[in-house]
This record gives sequence, structure tokens and C-alpha cells, in this order.
Amino acid sequence: MPPSAAADREAAADVEAARIEAVRRYDILDTPPDGAFDRIAALAARLFDVPLATVTIVDVDRIWFKAAHGLEGVREIGRDPGLCASAVLGDGALVIPDTLLDDVARGNSLVTGSLGIRFYAAAPLVTRDGHRLGTLNILDTVPRSISPQDTALLTELADIVMDELELRLSALQAVRDERERAAAKEQLAGVEREARIRAERDASSVAAFASALQRTLLPPALPTVPGLELACHYHTASAHEVGGDFYDLFALRDGEWAFFLGDVCGRGPEAAALTSLVRHTLRVSAQHTADPVAVLDVLNKALLEDVTAGSRFCTAVVGTLTARGDGGFDVRLATGGHPPAYRLRPADAAGGTGTPTVVEAVRPAGGMLVGAFPQARFAATALRLDPGDTLLLYTDGLPEVRTGADRWLGWEGLEAFLAARPAAGGAADLVDATVELLRTQTLEGAEDDVALLAMSVPGVRPVPRAG
Repeated sequence: MPPSAAADREAAADVEAARIEAVRRYDILDTPPDGAFDRIAALAARLFDVPLATVTIVDVDRIWFKAAHGLEGVREIGRDPGLCASAVLGDGALVIPDTLLDDVARGNSLVTGSLGIRFYAAAPLVTRDGHRLGTLNILDTVPRSISPQDTALLTELADIVMDELELRLSALQAVRDERERAAAKEQLAGVEREARIRAERDASSVAAFASALQRTLLPPALPTVPGLELACHYHTASAHEVGGDFYDLFALRDGEWAFFLGDVCGRGPEAAALTSLVRHTLRVSAQHTADPVAVLDVLNKALLEDVTAGSRFCTAVVGTLTARGDGGFDVRLATGGHPPAYRLRPADAAGGTGTPTVVEAVRPAGGMLVGAFPQARFAATALRLDPGDTLLLYTDGLPEVRTGADRWLGWEGLEAFLAARPAAGGAADLVDATVELLRTQTLEGAEDDVALLAMSVPGVRPVPRAG
């Protein structure tokens, strides 16, 4: 073999090894079907008026289908030369007007088999560092040609597929980073440690992240906050459809914690994927700034810039807790289009009201939807949680539960329910009572998901002495 040929072969082997390493880095092989990739394949078939369109990843010895419009039941084929395996070798799109006239393609199994593919066009999925993971393909059973403009459009669609892969990789990296941080905090309370172990056991593989989105939308358990009782609940309206409610509470630094709760519009896989992005963005942003309004600003920008979010938006409430020396907590709360939180205080601490509990709506003035407008403004307020006080956050599915054929719980009903509960009962009793309300006093259960997050300061508020 001439030295130049041997050098070329060695260089090609190095390029292929680096490409396979990139495929492994994106951790996409053998993951469950994903709505985003399926929609892109369906869109490509519709735009080019072809019966078949696929999104493929080229592995060492196989072509694996992430999406296969018009090719139901096929998950992978051998890495035969001529089509996808050839398309990843070039930098640009590959167009074969008639496969039977192409010396390499005519031997491919998709051409010689029952499908009888006669036309093939593909655009490579190119990473930011130049590796070609696979292809976006359009196929037909009759010969045809496409214009340079069509080829450019196919390349743009491939770029959108690559954007989806980059977003997924970012989410995977966030999960990996979170696990690394958890491993470095072995000294935390046993509850948090066991919760993370359960989460890792439930998520059998990061490679199945797309199918595990719903499990990662919520924290597996709340952390231990000294001097504060916490309780949460997620009521799923449908066991067959993923919702978009979310909440979290986590430590920032000694004596300070961050929390958030919200609701992404819509339901299904798209809402779940966006909820995951929202939750991770809020977590990361809160680690960098103690200002809840600034955290919502970062989330608003992230949603507007994310091409997969489309016109979706969310409501959210974001806050910080700071422990005080007297056993209470200072709270700073910011809202973006979310229903008011409620602070519950024993009635004897604020004058007689005829009910065991005084219910105060915490409603910052203003606060626009998150992800709807580039110039959105968010509002914040400050409050105190003293011994005996409870703060309740919830999503709008709670006041919207039906209590009769033409009746809903509503805001007045919710406030009356809260006023009838003893505030000193604490966060756990309040959440338990609310769950019981959802179970027993609704017509057919909640029609929307309901997320609850309650926090209370144990103890009794000192009663001022007369005189």
C-alpha cells in the first residue's frame, strides 16, 4: 500500500473514532421516541411531499432511527454503504435522484429490499465541533430531483434537529452536574441522601432522559431546613398524560434557601420538556443571584430564545428564605403571572376574625407571564414568617376544582377552607387537609394538575401583653 494511501486510511480512521466518540457524548442511541424529532421528520415529509422521512444516528455497525415517519416498526438497519453511511462522510447534503443509477446506493438494503427506495436526499447532523452524528433524510419510491433551494431547506431542518440534540445534551449535562454536586454533599441529612439515591435508582439511565422527563420535573424529596417544616404534594389529574406543574426548594448558602413553584401552559411531552428546561434554568439562576426578580428575568429570556418552546409560556413564583436569629424567616417573593400565595397566621395574633386562622393573600403588584413578552416585568414583595405562620404556594388547578355540576372551589372557597384550618397545625397538616379536599370534596377530582408547597415555622407567636 502506498504511504499516502496508508496515511489517508489512518486519518479516516481517526476521524471516524472522533465521530463515534461524539455520538456517545450525545447519549442518544436507543432512547425512546421523542415528539420533537418525530415532528421534524413529519414536517420534512410534508414539505417535500415524500412518503418517508427519517432522523438517523450512524453507529459503529448500524444506522439507528431516532424518528422514522412512514417507516413504522423499523428501529435500525445495518450500516450498508450508499445512503446514510455515505451521507455522514461529506460536509454537505447528499442527493441521489435515482438510486439504481448510483454505483454505491444500488446495493443498499433499503433499495434492494421491499421498500424499493429510488430517491434519497440527506443533510448531515453536524455538531458545533464539526462531527457528523447522522442525517435527516427524505426518501421516495420513485426517482425525482430537488432544487438547490430545497437542498438548502433540508439542511436548515437538519440544523433544527441538531438544536434539539444540543438542548437535550445541555439538559443531560445539568443532570450529571446535579448528581456530582449531590455526591459531594454526603454530609447532608439522611432524608436528602436517600431521596437522591431513590432518584438515581428510578432513573435507570441518563440515556433514557427523554422518557424520564416527568420524573425529573419535581424534586424526589424536599431538603431539611432547620427551624422550618416543609410539605409538598403533586396531584396528577391524568395518569396517562404528562403535566407541566413544577416546584423545588434547595439550599443556596448557610441560612438561606431558594424555592419556586409554577405551571407551564399545556400538557403532554412538549410541556414536560419545557418544564424540565424551566426547572433547571431556575435552579442554576438562583445559584448566581439572590434577587428573585432577576431569576425570573433570566427564565423569561431563556424561554423566548428557546426554539423548541414555540409560543409556550409559564407562570411562576420564585422566592428566598433567610433564617433570622429569633427563629423566624425573612421571605422575598417574586411572581410572574402566578396566583397569589397565602400566609396563614393564628387569629389570636391579629385580632378576632371568627375563624382559627387569618388568611393573607401575598400578591406583589404586577408580574407578567414568563416567556410571553421580551420586555416582561416581574414584581416582588417581602414578608416575615414568624413562629406559628405558614406560607402556601399552589398552582391554579386548586381553585379550579369542581365542587358541583356548575360550581368550582374558586378563590373565596379556597380562602374559606384555609381560614377554617388551624394555622398552628403546620405545613404537613395543611397539605394533608388539602389533599383530602381534592379527594373527597370535588365532583370528579381535579381536572388539572395541582402542585402544593407549604412551609411553616413551628411554635407559637408571642401574644403582646396588655398595658
